[in-house]
Amino acid sequence: MFLKHFRILLIKLTKMEKIYVVTGANSGIGRATAERLAQTGNKVILVCRNPQKGKKAIIEIGKATKNNKLELFLCDLSSHQSIREFATKFRNQYGAIDVLVNNAGGIFGERILTEEGREYTFALNHLGYFLMTHYLLDLLKQPDQARIVNVASDAHRATKMDFDNLEGEKKYKQMTAYALSKMCNILFTRELAVRLQGTNIITNCLHPGVVATNFGNSGGGFLKNLLPMARKLMINSDKGADTSVFLALAPEVEKISGEYFAKMKVKKSTKDAANMDYAKRLWARSLQLTGIETFGETGSLVM
Repeated sequence: MFLKHFRILLIKLTKMEKIYVVTGANSGIGRATAERLAQTGNKVILVCRNPQKGKKAIIEIGKATKNNKLELFLCDLSSHQSIREFATKFRNQYGAIDVLVNNAGGIFGERILTEEGREYTFALNHLGYFLMTHYLLDLLKQPDQARIVNVASDAHRATKMDFDNLEGEKKYKQMTAYALSKMCNILFTRELAVRLQGTNIITNCLHPGVVATNFGNSGGGFLKNLLPMARKLMINSDKGADTSVFLALAPEVEKISGEYFAKMKVKKSTKDAANMDYAKRLWARSLQLTGIETFGETGSLVM
């Protein structure tokens, strides 16, 4: 507890205001992460899909932290077009980002396609991270050091990497789809770290713990029935945000990149999630699926 508040105090004493961006910030771990970052007194951007829930989070976090430098941006993190529109609007207002926390995610009981034809779990949980980072990367290159934090999960241990079923094309099971998307978060982080070597940006990913949030409400079958009982045994959202905030703020990790963390320590992932050939292959597939030619170069995006 002392270390948690000490890190926040250190940030308050820094001479320049920082800008933190958190996706999926209106509830659960994302909300708790945004509130903890707001305690530093810096600018916090909440990226949310639901305007009512986003506004409510802004008001409540502002009251709790006495921070009036909170701002809401609306974005559907499962939609390439929506992420692109968000990035255009954001970049017209801000020229730098210190920390990007890719947090928005979910699990879905049925195989649903987005308007752009992507399976929803894969689009939200993986491509959302990939695209948000792509469109904001040059802004992250502006500070002396910037960080990208990707919320993954130990759920990745429940599956193997399957490039032939990334979007449930052959067989869809909600837990398998979720586990595969979380493995993609880890592989994306590892490859991104390699590509960012020699820059001012570090990136790491994490398992937040088993957290009692609204996660899983969109799931189906046994999961939806089991969760209400299981939540009694889970940690709260604030505790679940510990490692996200640690990776966003802690000086201890300023020279660490491409790692998987849990309980604020490096943790070993599965072999598939540490396979750099898989990481490169996923990167190439993600470029293909999103139609991006060069990662991080946004061309005429800014109006």
